[in-house]
Amino acid sequence: MGRKNDVEAVITSFHQESMIYEAVHSLCCQTIMPKRIIIVDDGTTDEKSLHVLDEIEADARIPVPLWIIRQSNSGVSAARNTGIRKTEAPLVVVLDGDDSLEPSFIEETREMLYKNPTMVAASSWLHTFGILEADVRPTGGGIAAFLSRNCCPATHMFRREVWEQCGGYDETMRSGFEDWDFFLNMLEAVPNTSIGIVKKPLVNYRTVCDSSNIKSMEKRLELMRYLIEKHKPIYKEHITDAVLGIEAISTARLNGWENEIIHAKLNNNSLCSLSNTFLESPSYGDGGMAAAVRIVSAYKQ
Repeated sequence: MGRKNDVEAVITSFHQESMIYEAVHSLCCQTIMPKRIIIVDDGTTDEKSLHVLDEIEADARIPVPLWIIRQSNSGVSAARNTGIRKTEAPLVVVLDGDDSLEPSFIEETREMLYKNPTMVAASSWLHTFGILEADVRPTGGGIAAFLSRNCCPATHMFRREVWEQCGGYDETMRSGFEDWDFFLNMLEAVPNTSIGIVKKPLVNYRTVCDSSNIKSMEKRLELMRYLIEKHKPIYKEHITDAVLGIEAISTARLNGWENEIIHAKLNNNSLCSLSNTFLESPSYGDGGMAAAVRIVSAYKQ
């Protein structure tokens, strides 16, 4: 394994207990290890988690210089900014304390950024574990791609100079979507740039029912309104891309639902109440009525 001096890693921690061991271990097992690991503890009060952090801080076997910063609870955006301010390397990896990386993550994202000077950040596909076992494939892209959805995982490598240019993470965002906002900030700050994705699942993402990511979906419309208002000039400039991007997502999900209903009907399986209600009173103006016609035509033939 090799170590370069151009990458540092920031891990955010809040009541992570022993899970943070996995995050630290995954950074120490990289084919190119970071110059330094900075853990920002965002006001942990749980005794077990505090004990784990003390053990990590005292562990002389960790092959990478490690620094733990402790602060009062201020949210993940503030924790990331705190850690990033302490970095000196031109490239920074941010990682949540309950996730981990495959050994080639730093090497492959670093290579992508060096080969593509117009990329401000890079990440990879995700392998989710815990509640959901799946491979998730974000696409990356330019600013137009990011107007209708977030196209990059929270765990990523970015150019530190761009973090400085865009002002970092928005510390007022404590309900979610702070990563999406940060990507928009970077892509706005440096025009005609993009975010790259390595097409391999190199991020291991833990899924639990009550995670902040799941909870943020309950406020999705409110959070999207905030993003649109905050980034209004770029949304105005790319209004067609933004609307068509959302419409493409909606259409894909409607088609998937349509196929599931057809499959159930053809196999004489009962439908859920939502599907029955949809067939009795299809939505109008969004492709719903056309979908209902296709569904009924399929099983009445």
